[in-house]
Amino acid sequence: MFSLKNEIPNTVMGIYKIRRGDCTEDIGVVIEGVKVLSNLDCVILAFIMLFGLIYALDLSFPDNLKYTFEFIQKILMNLEGHRLNAKIQQLKIKLFA
Repeated sequence: MFSLKNEIPNTVMGIYKIRRGDCTEDIGVVIEGVKVLSNLDCVILAFIMLFGLIYALDLSFPDNLKYTFEFIQKILMNLEGHRLNAKIQQLKIKLFA
């Protein structure tokens, strides 16, 4: 069975949401196995806070999510959009064609 307490120490970077039935009990951010933020109002806010922490703490994107984070940063948020790697550039061309 999935247990948040067991998974947090193994999480490099992530967002968690704890639900009990239809109610959300907690939404937060984990970085390097530590809950750094909790009791956030929504997953969108958790995502924005995670990106803010990545920049403020000068963290690298996790290897397994590197391209996902890079897409969000450069295409959706238009940050450093002029410096795209080949994969992201091709995706941008397909999306906006």
